[in-house]
Amino acid sequence: MIKDPVLQEVPTSTVEYVRKSITTSPHTAIILGSGLGRFAEQVDVSVTIPYDKIPNYPRPTVEGHSGELILASIGDDAVLLASGRFHLYEGYDMESVTLPVRLFHELGVKNLITTNAAGSVRKDFFPGTLMLIKGHLDFTFRQSSDLPQPVWDEAYHSQALLDIARSVAEREGIQFHMGVYAWTLGPSFETPAETDMIRELGGDAVGMSTVPEIWMAGELGLRVLGISCLTNYGAGLTVEPLTHLDVMETAHNTSEMFARLLTGIVEEIGGSYDRSQEHLKRI
Repeated sequence: MIKDPVLQEVPTSTVEYVRKSITTSPHTAIILGSGLGRFAEQVDVSVTIPYDKIPNYPRPTVEGHSGELILASIGDDAVLLASGRFHLYEGYDMESVTLPVRLFHELGVKNLITTNAAGSVRKDFFPGTLMLIKGHLDFTFRQSSDLPQPVWDEAYHSQALLDIARSVAEREGIQFHMGVYAWTLGPSFETPAETDMIRELGGDAVGMSTVPEIWMAGELGLRVLGISCLTNYGAGLTVEPLTHLDVMETAHNTSEMFARLLTGIVEEIGGSYDRSQEHLKRI
């Protein structure tokens, strides 16, 4: 598990700027990974806030991360979208990487859906399909040289949200897997030896993000759901070289399927929240 020092509070100027810019308090926030920002084009956008307008807020430097905070509507539900994330390999520290999640918490968000583009380390997890993250593996070796073990804790992987996601995927006819996401530091892709090692340790997909967000959200008490768009096979599973362009292209090609899944999940979360509020009124 990540053992970084206790992080500083979100700057008041950051929270207040965003709070004054949005017109409601969403219960759900979504972090959009590489090539998945097009989801923002398929929802009813109310407010768009460029990251460079937010006081004390980082800027993404990776292609496919536009750098906007977006308030949107999905059906009757308001949702906050982070189109673009921050990575340790860009030179950011853990405080910057987890700042969006801590900001969401300050804004009253209860559910975090964090998404990414990832490489499959299993032949039967085909590129172009989606993987619901049921556990994670810290393969960065930042804290220890000991071999990592998968983390399945409910605090970091909400079973309730996984059940909703699985139900929506089955209803929509979306091909998906349930698997463990392995986090590497990057920025280079994994080696064939690392692909084999991750698989032997119980991993199913590999990427360079997401786990810090999962950890921070779990520590703050948010319900967390992770979704990977499997864009390629890990190094060594195919003779084709890995490129960021291929990752972006596959993510683009799955955007319609990805949008249907996210839309259905947000609607189900909103429906379950409305039902729980109605139940409380009757008590």
